[in-house]
Amino acid sequence: MIEMDAARKARLQAGGIEVDSALERMMGSEALLERFLTKFLADPNYDRLCRAVADRDEAAALTAAHTLKGVCGNLSMTALFETLTAQVAEFRAGDWAAAAGRMPAVTRAYGEAVRAIRGED
Repeated sequence: MIEMDAARKARLQAGGIEVDSALERMMGSEALLERFLTKFLADPNYDRLCRAVADRDEAAALTAAHTLKGVCGNLSMTALFETLTAQVAEFRAGDWAAAAGRMPAVTRAYGEAVRAIRGED
């Protein structure tokens, strides 16, 4: 079993990931959590969301944001999850300007999570 050191845990938490909550979902398996965090880095939905917003493709943007929100919820990426939750609600309400305007916050939270997972400062 891989033991997550305190520095790793602190870095993940600083990146918006509630490690203890994520570990509960993973039945306490730090190795499983690390495996899913690594898979998150390859998840295509952030790129799909960015592309859909750039293309003003409302249906694709909603699908990508909703899917990414679910992934973030399962991994306890609270900061990104909360931002995406608001964005999904705006997309569903037909408020394109507000939803698209939330992209800088999505990008910031996504970047913080990615840097934390990769162990970058």
